[in-house]
Amino acid sequence: AVEPYCAPCICLSTKKEKKMIGQLLANHIKIYLTKETNSVLLDVRTSEELSEIGSPDGEKIGLKTYFLPIKSSHESSLDKDFIKKFKELNIDKDQKILIICRSGIRSQLAAELLAKENYNCINILDGFEGNCENVGWKKAGLPC
Repeated sequence: AVEPYCAPCICLSTKKEKKMIGQLLANHIKIYLTKETNSVLLDVRTSEELSEIGSPDGEKIGLKTYFLPIKSSHESSLDKDFIKKFKELNIDKDQKILIICRSGIRSQLAAELLAKENYNCINILDGFEGNCENVGWKKAGLPC
């Protein structure tokens, strides 16, 4: 059964096993954290986005927050060293990693990459700014 605060999970199929990537709306994060206290926040947006649009202050709601772009601002391709740089953050594999980007697309991609490395990932479906259907971190009144 899916918890009421989560959207349906997306399965990432590999030949070896299936990985589940949870989907969470920004306006459900506080409820989620009452049940899942061993979680961290990973923002995969570029440094330009952080300085121009703002950044989540997960620390204010008990989420240690990390910033690691999945793409460089000057390129459309993925940072080929993303996984290597992520591992340097020393995030335990038993922690849930809530991943955020602008609107939920790059964070889903990052979640898929990290799930292949056996991390427990949850995509923040509407990202920092929201998408056409949901409000996102900033408009959900979460700390910035």
